[in-house]
Amino acid sequence: MRLCRYQYENKISCGFYSEDKILPLAAAAEMAGLELDEQGGLIPFLPGGSQRDACLSVEKQLKQAMDEELFPISVMTDEVQLLVPIPTPSKLMLLAGNYSKHIEEGGGKAEERQKTFPYVFMKPPLTTLTHPGHPVVIPEVSPDHIDWELELGIVIGKTCKGVSEAEALNYVAGYTVINDISDRKFRPNPGRTEREKDGFFDWLHGKWHDTFCPMGPCITSSDEIPDPQTLKMKLSVNGNVEQDASTAEMIFPVAAIIEFISSYVRLEPGDVIATGTPSGVGASKNKFLKHGDELKAEIENIGVLQNPVD
Repeated sequence: MRLCRYQYENKISCGFYSEDKILPLAAAAEMAGLELDEQGGLIPFLPGGSQRDACLSVEKQLKQAMDEELFPISVMTDEVQLLVPIPTPSKLMLLAGNYSKHIEEGGGKAEERQKTFPYVFMKPPLTTLTHPGHPVVIPEVSPDHIDWELELGIVIGKTCKGVSEAEALNYVAGYTVINDISDRKFRPNPGRTEREKDGFFDWLHGKWHDTFCPMGPCITSSDEIPDPQTLKMKLSVNGNVEQDASTAEMIFPVAAIIEFISSYVRLEPGDVIATGTPSGVGASKNKFLKHGDELKAEIENIGVLQNPVD
């Protein structure tokens, strides 16, 4: 099951997602003789959600209608505005350095999992999250070193604190595609007096520019991806493939990430965790985004997230 949020004829709705068409969830439920409440967004319809069973019942009856080619309620995907699947997560957390080849292409040395721990940082969700098809805006304050980072996004479905790696996937609602846009050389007040931690905060603040976290186009429910460590990933700029990897290359897999973060932070339904990027970022090639570029970020079994650069 893939679910999306979208806007059509000035109305925001939830739907069953495919690349060519979207089936409105409320209309599909009505056809099935059921009623679903969309006020809570997508989380209630995903594993762990209060309306999950009803959504599964709708999907089952919908598949029968699909077999009979009954699609009077569908809308074409290219006729709607796809929206960020989780518009207001209480936490938008991301990992740095979770693929060894990405660490090495940046001049670092990757340590074995047993000798280190996940590096977690946050982005301000309301100003960085960007809808599919909406532009990544190059900041005037620092325009010359803007980079891409394709990442698998985890969407939490149930409250968890202190869960084990063995239990962790039971708390996942689903997965989405995230592009962690980064300003590689943001340096406020260049005439400043250097302090010990300036480099770290330059790096961190370079993650925070407006529009710097495109997400979507949908969420694939976790029961459709029982093993999130087997997914192919690909990112292209203007049709040229820049990143081509697999989630199997993660140093810390999804379950270990959840175990680590939940050991000190309570995770809530709708929280989003981006799991780090593989090798192939622009900084390693001295290639950076410019006005007019087109980004295409794809993860197997989820979908394609496309954004222009403005």
